[in-house]
Amino acid sequence: MNMQECIAQGEQYVMNTYKRLPIVLEKGEGCFVWDMDGNKYLDMVAGIAVNGLGHSPKIVVEAIQKQAEIMMHCSNLYWNKEQNALAEVLVKKSGLGKTFFCNSGAEANEAAIKLARKWGLDKGKYEIISLVKSFHGRTLGALAATAQEKYQKSFRPLPEGFKAVPAGDLAAMESAITPQTAAIMIEVVQGEGGVNIQPQSYYDGVQKLCEKYGVLLIVDEVQTGMGRTGRCFGFQNFGLKPDIISLAKALGGGFPMGAMVAKDEIAQYFQPGDHATTFGGTPLACAAGLAATSVLLDDKFLAEVREKGEYLRSQAKALGEKLHGKISDVRGLGLIDAIELTVSAPEVSQKMLEKGILVNSIGEHILRLVPPLVITKEELDIFINTLSEVLREM
Repeated sequence: MNMQECIAQGEQYVMNTYKRLPIVLEKGEGCFVWDMDGNKYLDMVAGIAVNGLGHSPKIVVEAIQKQAEIMMHCSNLYWNKEQNALAEVLVKKSGLGKTFFCNSGAEANEAAIKLARKWGLDKGKYEIISLVKSFHGRTLGALAATAQEKYQKSFRPLPEGFKAVPAGDLAAMESAITPQTAAIMIEVVQGEGGVNIQPQSYYDGVQKLCEKYGVLLIVDEVQTGMGRTGRCFGFQNFGLKPDIISLAKALGGGFPMGAMVAKDEIAQYFQPGDHATTFGGTPLACAAGLAATSVLLDDKFLAEVREKGEYLRSQAKALGEKLHGKISDVRGLGLIDAIELTVSAPEVSQKMLEKGILVNSIGEHILRLVPPLVITKEELDIFINTLSEVLREM
């Protein structure tokens, strides 16, 4: 079967829920992937911030192989030591209290929403306030918190009790708080929304509002957690003290898993039967997570992520100065970055693909960069030089 035949097979048998690029990837190593025709690409997408350690990292592969020979799944009717060990890592690194394991970011956010509502049940609190341009997932509860019309419009009526206010507007947030408000739910970097970061004063203000009105703070760390921002978790860049965080993406080193971590005094509101998932925290997934976190949450590794992020942004800004108006903004934190263009981002993305670079375009003018955290400066130079070629041609 050649690549076009494989694409035709997918079009015949796989639901059309993704706008896919016309290539079939079949191999990955480090920061590179190869398609069925043997073409090599530098991956600046990393499975949408999943492959933090690159493709098929040896430490994770070996952990999966070893655990698969011992036990893959046993259900949460029983304890397993890999789950306990990974929970301890996440609790100690976050400063929170207890962990619930699941399989994806949307599931982690559903768990966070349910826990907030269980906490608020005897207080008459159930409302969740999120931010405009947020993205928390596509399941119905997470979708109700995802304040983007393009995602919500086809699936109404959505669950009740969700409000959205503009990011950066503390007055609007305070006005939205009522005696029924259980939680404020934010991303410290809005990844899918365009890599939007607010000033420190905004995060300070959100924290104060939560404390003033007795409202929980949920930080969605699905994309910003696990070292992506150069800290273990994104909230640590801003001195926030969340009650609940959600995790997924890079947590399993490429293996699918998610988690919700909460303060002890909040976590205690979940009792047996309140929430569950068959595949959450399997020995296999947690073995992968333990291997991945041993690198991703290491202080020296995180310092390197911060340094490489600063390098990438400095090179992108320098390129913008040379190209006289084709780059309107460069922003980011660690290795979650955006290059905002005055030309078509989808067109740039397509031309980059043709030149051997995978890059994600958001909307009409933004390139979102979430490369493997192990990327080198030399590999970042390949990206910048190729982007320069493409923009000069446009």
